[in-house]
Amino acid sequence: MKLRTVILAIIVISSFTFFPPASAESSVTIIMEKTSYSYCERLFYIIEVSEITGESATIHIRDESGKGSSAIPIEITNLQTPVPSLIAFEKEMFPLGKYFIDVEYADSKDTTEFELVDSDNICIPTTISQFLIEWLYENISDGYLMDAFQKYIDPKLISIPFEINEENIHEIDIPDWVKNVAYWWIQGGISDKDFAQVMNYLIDEKIIYPDIKKMSGI
Repeated sequence: MKLRTVILAIIVISSFTFFPPASAESSVTIIMEKTSYSYCERLFYIIEVSEITGESATIHIRDESGKGSSAIPIEITNLQTPVPSLIAFEKEMFPLGKYFIDVEYADSKDTTEFELVDSDNICIPTTISQFLIEWLYENISDGYLMDAFQKYIDPKLISIPFEINEENIHEIDIPDWVKNVAYWWIQGGISDKDFAQVMNYLIDEKIIYPDIKKMSGI
């Protein structure tokens, strides 16, 4: 009996030694900042994972009809990864309605949704970002930047009370500190409204204005 008991004990111990319990599967979750957005706002969410595998997460954003973005890789180096959008919602690009965010990570998936609702917000077009970048790198002048504002930004948002033409485009000066404001806007640190308020103040106070003396040769 004692020998039989010892043999059974060895079998039990061996089963734990050679057949360890399976580890839990990795999980991924999308945490939304909010579930309702309006035009001019920027999407923000967090990807939360249970473990870091060294893989990237893959994101797809689609509308109610199923039309969606191409795969967007998101590098995962922390258990929580913030994902801020650099592009605001614009009427020309995003119709109203429900949208879905799908994420895949380490054989795990999650889906969440948000809704784009109507608003009277007026946005600065995305194309202005490229003009500002070129301006920050000094590839275009102050006058050409203001010319882009006049052509592409709704005057209800930024109102330029003078016509920019070949005679005055090279005589417009923008204070250097405005480059910091432009950088903050490009990075999503300030809103379209905040950026517009700065520009309107400079225009209203005639800090940004064609230099009449240079134009007249005085």
